[in-house]
Amino acid sequence: MSAASDWTPPVGSWASSAGNRRSMLGNRGRDTSPERALRSLVHASGLRYRVAARPEPGVRRTADLVFRPTKVAVFVDGCFWHRCPDHFTAPKTNAQFWEEKISRNVVRDRDTDARLQSAGWLVLRFWEHQTPEECAAVVRAEVLRRRKDLAARRTAGAAKRDQRSETSG
Repeated sequence: MSAASDWTPPVGSWASSAGNRRSMLGNRGRDTSPERALRSLVHASGLRYRVAARPEPGVRRTADLVFRPTKVAVFVDGCFWHRCPDHFTAPKTNAQFWEEKISRNVVRDRDTDARLQSAGWLVLRFWEHQTPEECAAVVRAEVLRRRKDLAARRTAGAAKRDQRSETSG
């Protein structure tokens, strides 16, 4: 097959050309440059987290960074894959396929957000074009705020237990 027009996609392939197929197969599902930059800054600020982990056992979705004790899930969304309002451009080739694919991604994102929020999680979503410094500052502030809230709840709970044991004893 010498000419691009002679190319036949493998059975079940969505690719409109061999070049597209190579390009799309090369896209990473995790450890993208924006994710790595964010993780580096968050780690440097002293916070520790899980990478590409499921926040909740019953939710079959993975977040890019997971802070389990404080229930913060961080997602770094690609502008193309998650339909960024500023940068998304719909493909002209295989337009219906891509519209359906990207729409399913967006619906799944909203479903993930709702499931995690109903389980008490704070969901932070960032676009790949946002600066890692901006994202890391938000992540750090929210994790520290939730740590403080968690510590206050624990202290209040311990005080109530102490008070009950004093009055019953």
